[in-house]
Amino acid sequence: MISGWRSQEDLQDPPREGELSVLGPRGFLRVAYVEWGPIPARQTIVCLHGLTRNGRDFDALAQALGRRGCRVVCPDLPGRGRSEWLKRTLDYDTALYLATLTAVIARLGAERVDWVGTSFGGYIGMEMAAKANAPIRKLVLNDFGGCVPGAALRRISAHSGKNPKFHDLDELERYLREIHAPFGELSNAQWRHLAKHNAMPAAGGGLRLNHDPAITLPFLWPFIIDVPLWHTWDNITCPVLVIRGAHSDFLTAETMREMQRRGGAAKRGLVHTAAFANCGHAPALMSKEQIEVVADFLLT
Repeated sequence: MISGWRSQEDLQDPPREGELSVLGPRGFLRVAYVEWGPIPARQTIVCLHGLTRNGRDFDALAQALGRRGCRVVCPDLPGRGRSEWLKRTLDYDTALYLATLTAVIARLGAERVDWVGTSFGGYIGMEMAAKANAPIRKLVLNDFGGCVPGAALRRISAHSGKNPKFHDLDELERYLREIHAPFGELSNAQWRHLAKHNAMPAAGGGLRLNHDPAITLPFLWPFIIDVPLWHTWDNITCPVLVIRGAHSDFLTAETMREMQRRGGAAKRGLVHTAAFANCGHAPALMSKEQIEVVADFLLT
């Protein structure tokens, strides 16, 4: 059980905000992050968000782990949240994201980190963990795995490349409740939290979502078939927790079973799994049950 766990409605602790400069393909860019927990700490955890999301998705999980003595850092990838947008669409690529997270880890001064990645954040975590001498000690893949169905990518691309204008925060929240319904049964306070931290002023008044619509183009438009990532998964040897939403179209039950059978981590008996009812892609990691599963894996 998590000592000091609180519900989303009770979250009061403000995070520490930080920024750093990361060298991209056309110069340096500003990358933002938030963090909780003591500095220094014996255990450092990096939480990385989904494709169009940002680090504030992890507030509940980060605070719970921070109260257990962990330093928890939640970056905004370039083009999201408080981080800088890029001028050239094709610069939003895996190489940039790996460089960004390498710089974040270097800023933290931690030789080893644990990684919690939701969806796209799980993909970046897999890519990093598969590298030789990777700094990842334990890896949590939240609804992401060794093969991504093309149908799921097409579903996400239908809305992720858009950034409509909203009159106010209420309208923006209603939009998020619709497109992110697979997150599961969130409370009103939790939906409001997501809306507040996904809003930015729009030109001429009103609000828009705080991500660059161009971030999706390098990853989604070519994919009309399933995307296998087994060549990456097979090279991961650290302990892994694979989480699946029971109704997910992004991580199938078949793929999760295959991840338990093949690859370096599986051969060493280091692949653990968890499935959560009443949600799809991806579990929000805001409920007490979901936070406990992640914390038990990371802190044991």
